[in-house]
Amino acid sequence: MPNDSNHPATLRPATLLVHGGTQRSQWGETDEALFLTSGFVYDSAEQAEATFKNEITRFQYSRFGNPTVAMFEKRMALLEGAEACMATATGMAAVHAALLSHLKTGDRLVASRALFGSCHWIVSNLLPRYGIETEFVDGGDLDQWAAALSKPVAMVLLESPSNPMLDLIDVRAVADLTHKAGGLVVIDNVFATPLLQKPLELGADVVVYSCTKHIDGQGRVLGGAVLGSQKWVSEVLMPFVRNTGPSISPFNAWLLLKGMETLSLRVNAMSASAAAVADFLAEQPQVSMVRYPTRKDHPQYELALKQMTGGSTLVAFEMAGGKDAAFKLMNAFKLIVVSNNLGDSKSLATHPATTTHMRIGQEERARLGIGEGAIRLSVGLEDVSDLIDDLRQAIAAL
Repeated sequence: MPNDSNHPATLRPATLLVHGGTQRSQWGETDEALFLTSGFVYDSAEQAEATFKNEITRFQYSRFGNPTVAMFEKRMALLEGAEACMATATGMAAVHAALLSHLKTGDRLVASRALFGSCHWIVSNLLPRYGIETEFVDGGDLDQWAAALSKPVAMVLLESPSNPMLDLIDVRAVADLTHKAGGLVVIDNVFATPLLQKPLELGADVVVYSCTKHIDGQGRVLGGAVLGSQKWVSEVLMPFVRNTGPSISPFNAWLLLKGMETLSLRVNAMSASAAAVADFLAEQPQVSMVRYPTRKDHPQYELALKQMTGGSTLVAFEMAGGKDAAFKLMNAFKLIVVSNNLGDSKSLATHPATTTHMRIGQEERARLGIGEGAIRLSVGLEDVSDLIDDLRQAIAAL
């Protein structure tokens, strides 16, 4: 391999996940180097001055940039098909930076109602404090999008598939409406991963990830990423991140690089298992509803086939007995772990109404279809027959 393996995007994703963005040092290491350093040494005072004046490009301080972090950012950009990427300390830091770097007092943001709880809080509580107008719409209703975007907008925020109920949004249609209204589309693509959906190809402008999820995939570290055009990242996002400091640690970036090497293998295997689990759950009389994008009973099945290449590693389902039945089921698991994370090699289950979406309130949960019996199941790398056996014995225990 060459010393600089910034391969063009003509290489397939599995190859980019192993080689993309690698920058070897003078020592010619096989593995990506881990640069655990806060700062960098200059050859002279003149070189330091030129660096800070942006007359030359080099690393200055790990809050601004770091060789290990840069490799991770390059690999993410190559995989996503984006011009540029900035890594952040967490997924929520990525969402916050993408929004607050762009928005200002007097601006207007429209968001899909189906958002992760913390994202919902930013839109409903934080942004209005700064004089930013916000409006929620039902993501699957294009008439609501058209009405909300019939007047100027600075930005749109959406998730597709959404957390936790796997609702889909017609990304291209919303992007077209947003651009006519003068705004940028920011999409949280965590549930689809960069492998199963390409938002930039569908018209989105900015893509955000919690890399804590599938990118790491081992439940080890936190991390986030924001991807978009080189101009927007350099002129809008970079100054915000540089001066507010939501930077990722080089160690976390290195672990995320290692996680990316197996991302394709993990996501494909987990998605296949999730589809089988969804089929099993749909046959159980104690389960009143199952949501999985590529099942024909999903309300937006045709849209899923149109804009996704797989159904995701997540399954949402509703227990007919409400919260009591959901808790009893989760407490009866012997293999599946109760945890609010997702995208892990271990299968994880959570009760959104009392965890991830507790603070948005019962009325809002009802509007989102998050019932008291709803469970979000992140399917891991266990043998799918063992997972189904665990679900079967837990249901029998009811």
